[in-house]
Amino acid sequence: MRFLKLLFALPVTALILVFLFANREWVTINFDPVGGSGLPPEPAPLYAVLLAAAGFGVVAGSAATWLGQSKHRRALREAEAEAARLRQELQQRFAPPPTLTGSI
Repeated sequence: MRFLKLLFALPVTALILVFLFANREWVTINFDPVGGSGLPPEPAPLYAVLLAAAGFGVVAGSAATWLGQSKHRRALREAEAEAARLRQELQQRFAPPPTLTGSI
């Protein structure tokens, strides 16, 4: 399994490095779409802008997936709690009766 991870990670890393070296030109980023706040445009390398946008997309997608699966996590917690309750009930019901031990 470790070999497969390495086999996958090396080409992906090489592609990312090629992408970084191929997109070194600077672009201007403007954070004010309306133009009324007076924020100056910010220069940044193209690879940084694209990697930041991809990173933001990964984080936003992960958050949306996590929030969308909340009902499944809640159902799992409830099922685990019910299974533990039923397991405890079975242990109490089928426990051997206590024996009387004492001296005469």
